[in-house]
Amino acid sequence: MTMTIAKWTIADYHSMIEAGILRSRKVELLKGEIVEMPPEGEHHAYCSSEAGDYLASLLGELVKIRHAKPITLPKDSEPEPDIAIVQRLGREYREHHPYPENIFWLIEYSNTSLEKDLETKSKIYAEAGIPEYWVVNLKKSHLIMFREPLDGEYSTKLTLTTGNINPLTFPDISVAVNRIINA
Repeated sequence: MTMTIAKWTIADYHSMIEAGILRSRKVELLKGEIVEMPPEGEHHAYCSSEAGDYLASLLGELVKIRHAKPITLPKDSEPEPDIAIVQRLGREYREHHPYPENIFWLIEYSNTSLEKDLETKSKIYAEAGIPEYWVVNLKKSHLIMFREPLDGEYSTKLTLTTGNINPLTFPDISVAVNRIINA
């Protein structure tokens, strides 16, 4: 007998949230599956918070920095990246989370979720057309940068420990890698 996994739509997921079913669980929706997120340790919380503040100081009014908030993507995915650099749409976000066209780039900090962030999430983000995705490996203190989605995968992948990065959507802004890795 073949086992079939029940998949959830974004509407189903929102209904569960509104009904309080997921109230005591830290979860996200990835390709129709409700996936538990590991607890956030001190190192993870510190680095993502400091990096978000650093990016806000660099980018100012050009963007909105969202910390661990949902984004809505196609194929029934609503992940919660550690940092989402998105368009400033103000009150529009009362009606919907950022869609792919509102997202400049995303950053995940990984300690125990590295495989999910490098494999599953990179594919979800590439399929959605997110132009740039960074993963900070907290155990090894390096940044893995994915760029240029093509056919559901990123065509460029670089691992950095020092130097500066110019984000694709803001080529005149120079981001210090060490400020993202170690904050």
